[in-house]
Amino acid sequence: MRQDKSRATRVRLGQHSNRMDSTQARTWLKFITSQSIDITVNQLRASNSNIEHAAREIKSAMGARSTDFARVLKFTKELSRQMVIIERLREPAWSGIPPYMRPDVWRLLLGYAPPNSDRREGVLRRKRIEYLDCVAQFYDIPETDHSDDEINMLRQISVDCPRTVPDVAFFQQAQVQKSLERILYTWAIRHPASGYVQGINDLVTPFLVVFLSEYLDGSIDSWSISDLSSANITNIEADCYWCLSQLLDGMQDHYTFAQPGIQRLVFKLKELVRRIDEDPWRVMLSHIPISMSSYASNMEPVSRHVENQGLEFLQFAFRWFNCLLIREIPFHLVTRLWDTYLAEGDALPDFLVYFFASFLLTWSDALKKLDFQELVMFLQHLPTHNWTYQELEIVLSRAYMWHSMFNNSPSHLDS
Repeated sequence: MRQDKSRATRVRLGQHSNRMDSTQARTWLKFITSQSIDITVNQLRASNSNIEHAAREIKSAMGARSTDFARVLKFTKELSRQMVIIERLREPAWSGIPPYMRPDVWRLLLGYAPPNSDRREGVLRRKRIEYLDCVAQFYDIPETDHSDDEINMLRQISVDCPRTVPDVAFFQQAQVQKSLERILYTWAIRHPASGYVQGINDLVTPFLVVFLSEYLDGSIDSWSISDLSSANITNIEADCYWCLSQLLDGMQDHYTFAQPGIQRLVFKLKELVRRIDEDPWRVMLSHIPISMSSYASNMEPVSRHVENQGLEFLQFAFRWFNCLLIREIPFHLVTRLWDTYLAEGDALPDFLVYFFASFLLTWSDALKKLDFQELVMFLQHLPTHNWTYQELEIVLSRAYMWHSMFNNSPSHLDS
C-alpha cells in the first residue's frame, strides 16, 4: 500500500558522494546535453542591476540543475538494481521523471516490465510477439470474418482516431492513426466486458508519445512515424497495448455499461468540493495558492453556486474522468501529469478526485460570477492553453495537500 508521506518527503533528496562512477557520469552527460539554461544575451548586456539579476538567475538555474542531477542519480540508482523496488521508484516518479528515463519507468510502474532485470528483455519480447499474434488473429482479417458488432466497433474507432488530439499535427499522420486503430481494436476485442468506449482513444496517446521517444529525437512537431521500421512500430504498438491494459485493469468499471465507476467518482468529487467550500480556512492553511480572494469577498461555495444554476457535476466532470483530463490541458504537459498518475498505482482513481477538485477550484472566483450557460461554455473551454509546468505543479501540490487532509478522515466525505 502506498505510504502516506508529505510532498516534501516525495521530493526530498538524499546525500550523494562527490565521486561518480562511469555509468553516473554518462547519465549526467546525457542529461546536461538535453537541457539549457534560459538566460538571454540581452540580460547579460543590461545595466549593473540587470547583470546582478542575471547572476541571480544563473545561480537559481544552477541550483535547479543540481537538484535535477540529484533526481537523475536517484532514478539511476533505483533502475540499476537487479531487482527494482517499485515502491521506491514511485516516490521520485510522483514529482516527475526525466524524459529519457520515462519509457523504462512507466513500463515498470505499470507492471508490464518485470522488476527483475534478468527477466525483463525476455518478457517484453514475448509480450510483443503475443500482441502481434493478436493483431493477426483479430485485426488483419477480411471484413467478412467480422461480426456486425465488430464491424460497427471498428468503424467507430476509425471515426474517433482522426479526432484524437486534433491540435497536434503528429496525430493527424495516417500511419499514426492506423497504429491507434490497431491498438484500440485489439484491446476492445480482448476486453469484451467493456469493448471500445469513446475516450479510450485519448488514453493511448501518452503511451504512444513516450514509447516513440525511444526512437525519434527532437520535438513531436518534427516527428514522422514513417521514419521507423515496421518492426519498431510493432514494438511501440505492443508496449502501448499492454500498458493501456495494465492501466485500465485498475479502472474496469469506468468503461463497462453505464460507466458506474466514473459516476461514483463524480459523486465523490462533488462531495469533496462541498467539504472544501465549507471549510475554507482549513484550505488556506495549506499555503498553496488558490484564488483566495474568493473566500474573502464571496463566501458562497462553488458547489452551491453550480447547483443553484442547475448545472450537474456529471455534465462537465464526466469527461474529465473518462479522458483523465487529456482534453483539458495542453498536450505537452500530459506526460508529466501521467508520471504522477502512474506513480499513484492502484490508488489512482481515488487521487483523481482530489486532483480534479484542485483543478476545478483553480477558477473558483470566475465560476461564481457565471450563469448556467456561461458555466457550461467556460468548463468546456477552460483557459489552460497558456499553462506551463508551474501551473500544473501548483494544482498537483494542492491536490496532494487536500488528499493528506481529507483522505484519512472518512467523516469529511460522508454524504
